[in-house]
Amino acid sequence: MIVWINGAFGAGKSSTARELVDLIPNSTLYDPELTGGTIARMLPRKRLAEVTDFQDLPIWRRMVVDTAAALLAEMGGVLVVPMTLLRQDYRDEIFGGLAARRIDVRHVVLTPDETILRGRIDSRAAFADDADPDETGAGTPHGGESAAEAVARARRWCLDHIDPFHAALDGWLSADAYAVDNSALTAAETARAVADAVAAGRAAPCGIVQTPEPTGETLAAGVLLFDEQDRFLLVDPTYKPGWEFPGGVVERGEPPARAGMREVAEEIGLELDAVPRLLLVDWERPQPPGHGGLRLLFDGGRLEAADADRLLLPGAELRAWRFVTEEEAADLLPPVRYRRLRWALRARERGTVLNLEAGVPVG
Repeated sequence: MIVWINGAFGAGKSSTARELVDLIPNSTLYDPELTGGTIARMLPRKRLAEVTDFQDLPIWRRMVVDTAAALLAEMGGVLVVPMTLLRQDYRDEIFGGLAARRIDVRHVVLTPDETILRGRIDSRAAFADDADPDETGAGTPHGGESAAEAVARARRWCLDHIDPFHAALDGWLSADAYAVDNSALTAAETARAVADAVAAGRAAPCGIVQTPEPTGETLAAGVLLFDEQDRFLLVDPTYKPGWEFPGGVVERGEPPARAGMREVAEEIGLELDAVPRLLLVDWERPQPPGHGGLRLLFDGGRLEAADADRLLLPGAELRAWRFVTEEEAADLLPPVRYRRLRWALRARERGTVLNLEAGVPVG
């Protein structure tokens, strides 16, 4: 299990986490800021200069998941993670990756009054007590910068991110995390409030549920569903970046077309009346850490307007759906899935089935 402590920069996450590991038996502290510092030593400066926050680097998000999973495998018990997450898609990607490893996440957010938060940020002592000014190393001197200048830069960073924090709190974050108002609490008292909420189930496991990561090549079935304008349906998964076709991994002993029908029903609440027609088979090349495998796309037919109006989304797995044209899909789908889509549409037009290897027709 992971207890993820979210909150504004300077809200007291790290000091709370240090107290919390003394209250939860068999718990270990993991600060993803350390992962950011490691990345800064590995990536070229040119790549680092492209972002202002480590969180914008896909490698950081992947390494946070991998490191957390490795620590739990090594230590067992509970991992306490103090880290600000203001973007819902980053939260979805990280928590979804953990869910894929069957790791429960209890999401807690610290919500001190803004006046108190600003006072903590303006106080030099706040940074000595809570070493989490940001995930970009803003608290560390850069170049010829003095320690005092680094602290001032860290303070500016924290102040600049108060409004984005409140925007997230007013939106997705308040519905996602258990809130602890630590305006009048010490770090020890805040940790006790968090520990009690976890023990009592008030800080419940996050709702993302994901299929365990494969250990070998997989067989997956996707279904194209069309509207009356001949646009097709895409869904936006919470547990990974990029849009996708409705569908998923074929379970052991399950017919692929039936797997596609099952996934459509589970993902968008639509029961297909007929078994969908196969459009293509694509062999996806293994690209570590992915294992690749066979990817099948089926034609699920045209949905009447009334059927489209009945589409439902399980909020824990999908955040949105939309009907798009082939041109619009180019901006939404990862390249490998877009190539697969284009050939599936050509197969549909020709009334044939295509055999692809890594997105290229063969045979």
